[in-house]
Amino acid sequence: MAGHSKWANIQHRKGAQDKRRAKIFSKCSKVIMTAVKLAGPDPDMNLGLRYAIDKARQANMPRDNIARAIKAAQGAEGGDSYEEVMYEGYGAGGVAYMVAALTDNRNRTAPELRKIFERGGGKLGTSGSVMHQFERKALFIVAKEAMDEDAIMELALDSGADDVVGQDDTWEITGAPETFSSIRDGLAKAEIEPRASSVAMLPLVTVEIADEAAATRVLKLMDALDDHEDVDTVYANFDIPDAILEKVAP
Repeated sequence: MAGHSKWANIQHRKGAQDKRRAKIFSKCSKVIMTAVKLAGPDPDMNLGLRYAIDKARQANMPRDNIARAIKAAQGAEGGDSYEEVMYEGYGAGGVAYMVAALTDNRNRTAPELRKIFERGGGKLGTSGSVMHQFERKALFIVAKEAMDEDAIMELALDSGADDVVGQDDTWEITGAPETFSSIRDGLAKAEIEPRASSVAMLPLVTVEIADEAAATRVLKLMDALDDHEDVDTVYANFDIPDAILEKVAP
């Protein structure tokens, strides 16, 4: 189960460095509005909305923007109607990708993502083609300086987590999706702010990418998919050695 923190930290760094805040906030608003329409405006009763709000806050989306998105979804018209779709495919080196999207038109989104895969040397697959290589988990990335191993293990297990793994300068806490709230609350009680948190599709096995050219292609495809306006999150099962990652990661 190696590589989760590496993947999450790439996502975190990309979000922190991305200057196109308007695009990021637009995606966050879309996810929030969809969650509200599916299960209501109360994050205590709607876990999907709670995840969406947490993700928006990690992207430094202002509270007023979050509130407006929730309010807009409750309006008479409620804005555009989106559906959640998970696209699957392969890229360079046999890396598997899962692409979580919110779309109002599957007939537009699928061909556009197919072109992105093809330009990146990959292929958009059919439903279920790579799903078996991932599992859905609550994931929290915490700086090691926040707590020592014994303390973070106790906190995580008391909060319902399945496992804690050390990765470089971080702790990786994972658990069943339904433990997301209890783990988050446990960290908040200890006054620990995670570097990243989500309910994510984590790889069961990883594909090692051992040269710079291949690593560049893998990350370039990931970025191209992530930049599509309908895409919420991109998951991939690559494992790029740190020495190479430092040279090629954005």
